[in-house]
Amino acid sequence: MNTRLQKIVCAVFTAVLLTFVAGFAQSAEPIKIRLAWVVPVINWAPILFEKQGIAKHLGKSYVMEPTHFQGTPTMILALASGELEIANLAFSTFALAIQNANMQDLRIIGDEYQDGVGNYRSTEFMVLKDGPVKRVEDLKGRVVATNALGSGVDIAARAMLRKHGLDPNKDVTTVEADFSNMKAMLASKKVDIAPMAIPFALDPQLRAMARTLFTQKDAMGPSQMIMWVARSGFLQSNRAAMVDFMEDAVRAVRWFLDPKNHDEAVQIAARVSKQSPDRFQSWVFTKEDYYRDPNLLPNPDILQANIQLQQELGFLKANIDAKKYVDLSIVQEAARRLK
Repeated sequence: MNTRLQKIVCAVFTAVLLTFVAGFAQSAEPIKIRLAWVVPVINWAPILFEKQGIAKHLGKSYVMEPTHFQGTPTMILALASGELEIANLAFSTFALAIQNANMQDLRIIGDEYQDGVGNYRSTEFMVLKDGPVKRVEDLKGRVVATNALGSGVDIAARAMLRKHGLDPNKDVTTVEADFSNMKAMLASKKVDIAPMAIPFALDPQLRAMARTLFTQKDAMGPSQMIMWVARSGFLQSNRAAMVDFMEDAVRAVRWFLDPKNHDEAVQIAARVSKQSPDRFQSWVFTKEDYYRDPNLLPNPDILQANIQLQQELGFLKANIDAKKYVDLSIVQEAARRLK
């Protein structure tokens, strides 16, 4: 075969191969990304792509399925069993997953929100105004509510009890409840103190009957409260689709945080949560909200301090080097596309 014929054959083969690859790529199914959430609006998953046209790659390289959990601890099992792609783990459950469940392949890929940063919101622990609890020490022998044992707010409550000389395992009884039920349980005196995340904390009826005994920031300083966490194998196998997803996610987050979109964002929040827009107008996506990084970047230094506190309080056997488990390459690549 002469040189000219070899070149022709090579060119034809290359063209056929490229056509096959292109056809395969077009026929490939989008990957499923199940993104966990606990509280609507506070967590991004239920509202992230509610603004039409914002997710350029949705339905093409990936599909996103918001998946509800009562608290972050149960997400560990879902990740381990392959029933969840991205968990929004609290600093507390992330550390427990690494140390207790030995999930060394977990990687922090993005920020959801941070508690008590600067003048931004911190979760409130509330008691009845006319109730017997006037100070933290009065909680001895009483019932403390939490959304889930081992969650971020649970760790904060336990830290505050320890600060005031109380043993959270012996001096109080802890019960689990969904955030949406906290007000009713406090009003009926089934619990003596309850953590109130927004939007529940801003309920006018709650504010009329209850007061803040302390905040999460009071208990432990700023918190890298919730982070997006995935398994490294999933990230490696689906990197291109994950960059597409994170690009859409950053675009959406920036849209929601832009003050010029506030009124429309309020309407979306109200629709998704099935509440009145008045419940969101004054705070959502403002400094009255939790801090949300516009580039979905978590704060590893705050996270490390949170984990160290867990270890000091006896919730972890040893400290963990959090930065070993942070992989921001995907979200950073996604953000560069938007410049």
